[in-house]
Amino acid sequence: MVEERKGGSEMDDGKGGRHGGVGAVLWAPVAGRTWREFAYLLVGLPLSTVYFSLVITGMSLGAGLLVTFLGVPVLAGTLAMCRGFGRLERARVRALLGADIAEPAPARAKKSGPLAAMGAVLRSGSAWRHVLYSVIHFPWAVFGFCLALTFWAAGWAYLLYPVWFWVFPAYTDQPGLQLFQNDDYSLYLDSPVEIALTCLVGLAFTLATPWVIRALTTVDRVMVGGLLGASRLDHRVTELESDRGVVVDTAAADLRRIERDLHDGAQARLVALAMDLGMAKEKLGEDPRAAARMVDEAHGEVKIALQELRDLARGIHPAVLTDRGLDAALSSVASRCAVPVRVAVDLPARPAAAIEGIAYFTVSELLQNISKHSAARSASVDVWKSGGRLLLQVADDGRGGADAGRGGGGGLAGLTERLDAVDGVLVVDSPEGGGTTVTAELPWRA
Repeated sequence: MVEERKGGSEMDDGKGGRHGGVGAVLWAPVAGRTWREFAYLLVGLPLSTVYFSLVITGMSLGAGLLVTFLGVPVLAGTLAMCRGFGRLERARVRALLGADIAEPAPARAKKSGPLAAMGAVLRSGSAWRHVLYSVIHFPWAVFGFCLALTFWAAGWAYLLYPVWFWVFPAYTDQPGLQLFQNDDYSLYLDSPVEIALTCLVGLAFTLATPWVIRALTTVDRVMVGGLLGASRLDHRVTELESDRGVVVDTAAADLRRIERDLHDGAQARLVALAMDLGMAKEKLGEDPRAAARMVDEAHGEVKIALQELRDLARGIHPAVLTDRGLDAALSSVASRCAVPVRVAVDLPARPAAAIEGIAYFTVSELLQNISKHSAARSASVDVWKSGGRLLLQVADDGRGGADAGRGGGGGLAGLTERLDAVDGVLVVDSPEGGGTTVTAELPWRA
């Protein structure tokens, strides 16, 4: 992955200033970015020469020694050396080109020991990409060095020709810079018109040089990012590791919520119920009417405790979702919303159970947000399938202003993290005073 820190068509001046349009073209030859990119191309040739020489030598020696065991450590050492070259190149790109290249995954050995370590390096696709870079970058570095230096030197030399052309008549027998000579004719740049034209040609070269250099370094950015950066598999592994942490944290939070609801709700009510029944038992013989009244109150408490347990079970996984699917489950949760909700579910089949559960709880939380915060008069829930994705859209006509980046793990921010853990996406459109539309996209995985 390549992340640009400075980009666009503007040139920076090395002090944080920026110039656009015609100013960018005129300022580009002396901009800090141009000098850094030019330095990158100049330094690239000697470094690439060293990389190329060492890699060709190491690979040739290792391949030649494969008939003996010595070839294996030589090849592994060459690959490890190339990974070191990659670290240097990524640092050089970051310092001079302003591009952050993600580190590739390390070569992990399944066992400890030198043989396992060598095997891990030899199996590493990233290490072989580093070898490829060291080989193919050399001819490109030669081309970039020569082209950039030619444009740079010619541009400034011709642009400043009126300043230094006096060197020729003062220290040589020539009236000016010689362009052509044969037995009968010589052409020198010595007249005022020729000097002015030479200056204009130099100006054109000077103004074009930064953009030539930028084109050359753009190729280098792509080459370094593609061969020395993290692969798509590396990114995917990183995402899965991050998502796994989110899933674990979410599960732990859910368990804490269930424990809290049980402790503060049904459990406390059942404890009080047991005490009331104990007191009723004691009064049964001496005051039957008081005991009957206490039993009647306990009966009401039992009903409330049962309702709390049903609500808690519904929050874990509603039975209607398992038995009848999203349509019935969402209609049920919509009926409990504080505002009228229109529900439209158009699915050819049921998605995977896990995805179905996430969709249900996503809509449930969004409808709770509408009830608590939106001040809406009506809302709608639409669910449909598009390709291999399940799409949900919850809209209301409330006051808007919802922010998915606010909340630190709760509300819309928490939903975003949960959906991201299963390769889902949450998009919030909530202008102030214009209602809120939240669209969620989940993998189907049926």
